[in-house]
Amino acid sequence: MNKSKEAPIGIFDSGIGGLTVAYAIRQMLPQESMIYFGDTAHLPYGDKSEAAIQAYSIKIAEVLLKKGCKVIVIACNSASSAAYELLKEYVNKEAKVINVIDPMVEWVAQNLSGKNVGLIGTKRTVNSNIYSRKVKETSKGITLHSVATPLLAPMIEEGYFNNKISHNIIEEYLRDPLLSQIDALILACTHYPLIRKEIEDFYQGKIQILDSAEVVAKALKDYLQEENLLKTTSPTHSFMVSDYTDSFEAATRIFFREVVHLEKHPLWS
Repeated sequence: MNKSKEAPIGIFDSGIGGLTVAYAIRQMLPQESMIYFGDTAHLPYGDKSEAAIQAYSIKIAEVLLKKGCKVIVIACNSASSAAYELLKEYVNKEAKVINVIDPMVEWVAQNLSGKNVGLIGTKRTVNSNIYSRKVKETSKGITLHSVATPLLAPMIEEGYFNNKISHNIIEEYLRDPLLSQIDALILACTHYPLIRKEIEDFYQGKIQILDSAEVVAKALKDYLQEENLLKTTSPTHSFMVSDYTDSFEAATRIFFREVVHLEKHPLWS
């Protein structure tokens, strides 16, 4: 791969959830430029077929490669489970591809050996069994208990969090017997950091809550350091969506913690 240090980091998700990853990357790597793509025309990915997610991911990768990105971060668990291997082949040596699953599995293997670990995510992520398979492959004696929570991402996209509605839905999911004896809980969806406080309140601080944003940002930093690709000049950021709504632009302020201007970029014209 012959990329410049000054080339941007490409980040994509089905919607605003990946902005939690983008924010963590900005905090850890403040000099890096970012191009964020939210595929709002097709959200949520959690109930889409593998073939559909792969098609969307390839189209987005084309956009990010044309922008000269040195790394593409799949900031979505559903897309990471459905399209990572295909995207690696497609991108080939033009850019490094990082998903949100492998860095989390590596962290869990290093820190939670022999523990019972819960996981909540979309149907796509849970039914793929990708976390279960990868955690088992670590041979660390970790038992994973996965529960699909399909209402959470759409609920968050619509702005329903930190209120009575979200509290009731979250509590209903977390009362699943599979999650009754866990030592830690993986938030296997990049939307879920916005409801982390509600999840922590449910468990009253008795278990560790794990979200992938900081873990992925650290994996990205390690890669850039190893490949001598750390940027040294001032950053610029741009944000694109496949379909634009005022409510979505407003929601990005909550995720990225500042006003973000969104540029509409349809995947198919």
